Amino acid sequence: MKQTKSYEIPKRLIYEAYKRVKANKGGAGVDSQSQKDFDKDLENNLYKLWNRMSSGSYFPQAVKRVNIPKSGGGTRPLGIPTITDRIAQMAVKMLIEPELESHFHPDSYGYRPDKSVHQAVAQVKKRCWQRGWVLDMDIKGFFDAINHELLMRAVEKHVKEPWQLLYIQRWLESPVWYQDGELEARTQGTPQGGVISPLLANLFLHYAFDSWIEVRWSGIQFERYADDIICHCRSEEEAENLKSFLTQRFTECGLQLHPEKTKIVYCKSWKYRENRELISFDFLGFTFKPRKARMKDGRFLLSFQPAVSNKSAKRIRAEINSWPWLYWVRDDMLNIIKHSQSKIRGWMAYYGQFNQWEIIEVLYHFDKRLSRWAKRKYKRLKTIKQAKKRVKQARGQNPLVFAHWNQVWK
Repeated sequence: MKQTKSYEIPKRLIYEAYKRVKANKGGAGVDSQSQKDFDKDLENNLYKLWNRMSSGSYFPQAVKRVNIPKSGGGTRPLGIPTITDRIAQMAVKMLIEPELESHFHPDSYGYRPDKSVHQAVAQVKKRCWQRGWVLDMDIKGFFDAINHELLMRAVEKHVKEPWQLLYIQRWLESPVWYQDGELEARTQGTPQGGVISPLLANLFLHYAFDSWIEVRWSGIQFERYADDIICHCRSEEEAENLKSFLTQRFTECGLQLHPEKTKIVYCKSWKYRENRELISFDFLGFTFKPRKARMKDGRFLLSFQPAVSNKSAKRIRAEINSWPWLYWVRDDMLNIIKHSQSKIRGWMAYYGQFNQWEIIEVLYHFDKRLSRWAKRKYKRLKTIKQAKKRVKQARGQNPLVFAHWNQVWK
């Protein structure tokens, strides 16, 4: 008699999920199994996962908790599932994401196919021209505060397969393992770092905010990237009322607006305000504030524009300073190029989309460190002025070596 499984899960689905997880890379979970270790017995590992998921006997392991530095100081908790659990989560995500995507709001940009940070920033820029006030919201500890009961109610509206519902519930309830060995049961939240967590977080805020605000506050304009939310208002009074309204709404959903980081900003750059903090805000690594913009006729105009934020600039300079410049004195410039080329290209690609000169000015710090390296490396360069001249010559002769070198400097 042919043995049947409790759930019909295609083996091909598990293999496709594995390929995506491998492409995303990522560290080992609580079992210390790396991607390389997993691949050593790939066929057997994938079969065991498929067999357990198909029979209903699959239980995820604890989620490894690590803290990563935040650009503005402090740390952000990150949860790392095992490779096996990431593959299982990816398999479910691949099946349910198309259905959820068909319902998500067009102004939700975070962790979604064909959506990007730059699209969100461009939309904020456009709407700051149209409406003069912004409510900049920060949800305190969002990923760790998500209410499981409310989230599962949202999941059950769209996900009908019993095995998918079963495993989503088990992932939410997976305990947290701290690096000191402590194991903590979880009654709320979804780990930031899990494969399926961003999708579940978007679903939660879709009902807690996106669709709800459209019904309760007609005509509101907003951009949301995961838990970073910008709302555009017609007046300061409307912004104040909206803030009060949403504070109550988020409280009902088990969430809290950060009292210090949530603020109302005036974004019509031609009006002066004594409190300069109220005419700027940060969003996704960019600071929006009044900046000079050149018009087509050559005139300059104060305009509310985004550019690389001070926090991001400080983080970039700190990372450049952390590179092994003294060690590189013993090597030629090829090692510097190999180490820094892709990083600089990435910074230019991310921050150079808006007011490119701002990020170029930040990356000038790399040129200054390179000048100091050259002075130590080449004894004939007696002064830092001579070293800077040498770097400038190298930039002119090889403008494509670093991404910021092929721009026209002021």
